[in-house]
Amino acid sequence: MESFLVSVERQAYRMAEIGTGSSEEALDIVQEAMFGFVRKYSDRPDDEWRPLFFRILQNKIRDWHRKAKIRKGLGLFWPFNKSDEESSIQDLPDAKEADAATVMESSDSIEAMHAAIGALPLRQQQAFLLRAWEEFSVKETAEIMEVSEGSVKTHFSRAITALRESLK
Repeated sequence: MESFLVSVERQAYRMAEIGTGSSEEALDIVQEAMFGFVRKYSDRPDDEWRPLFFRILQNKIRDWHRKAKIRKGLGLFWPFNKSDEESSIQDLPDAKEADAATVMESSDSIEAMHAAIGALPLRQQQAFLLRAWEEFSVKETAEIMEVSEGSVKTHFSRAITALRESLK
């Protein structure tokens, strides 16, 4: 179980950070998703863990958006300001990255991509991240998002179109 959670931690954090625009909120969401997953599904077979975990994560992100909308409506919401001193999971080196020079050259592109994904509507973000980044099938994505396969295809297509336009 521990090795599975370590294997999805970075992707889950990035998805939550893009979904919320806040590294602190993302860490909280990932932690809640992991605790919820362990509590409810640790007895399930290993091959079921990944889709179950990402369903929980997406539900936590949607819950955060609902709560943020309510806070904003009540005037209790304030924008998140990133500090230069901030350190997080995102700042850790990725084992899959070739070398530091490659990372530095691509950092502007990565930031532009994160900003473009962050500007997408929530459902398009979810469909894109689950299909393109996590490589879930249309069927698995539909199950995780709790929507029809047609909705996944529509949201993913719209996300791709919007990303192509914004990243020209």
